[in-house]
Amino acid sequence: MEESGFKERLRIYIQTYVDRITPHMKKRWLITSILLFFFFQRVISLKGYYVIAYCLSIYILNLFLRFLTPIMSDMEDEESDNPVLPMRESNEFKPFLRKLNEFSFWKNTFIGTVISVYCTFIESLDIEVFWPVLVVYFIILFVATMRRQIAHMYKHGYIPFDFGKTTYQSGKLRGRED
Repeated sequence: MEESGFKERLRIYIQTYVDRITPHMKKRWLITSILLFFFFQRVISLKGYYVIAYCLSIYILNLFLRFLTPIMSDMEDEESDNPVLPMRESNEFKPFLRKLNEFSFWKNTFIGTVISVYCTFIESLDIEVFWPVLVVYFIILFVATMRRQIAHMYKHGYIPFDFGKTTYQSGKLRGRED
């Protein structure tokens, strides 16, 4: 009985902390970037744990692709040529909804990085590999998947980022005089 009370208090504490950090996007990403830098600096200085770095890189690439993809996208069925987003002005406006929202992207990246840093302290996880092969393979995988993602974005006419988009000020409506 005492264990469930502890779990509930821990869950409430974690949720309170998550609620506090949610609106601070730049600070969250800055801390995660510093942690990633620390992790890769540790991998370079130890001259090992390349497999862990490779796994973390693939994991973050997968999260990034889910972050760039609309929720209703069907990238696997590109040959069917059925557009997901509206292609004509007569279609109803549908906002860009991601498969993975920014907060979940950050949270999963942060947790993955923390686990990876922890793994660098476990000597049995330092598997001998020829690291240049992993780097070349990751670059090929990154270029191939991003080329496919950018082609999909271009084909369906969506931009998943806010920069370059038209913004409107609240309280000012076009064609209306107060």
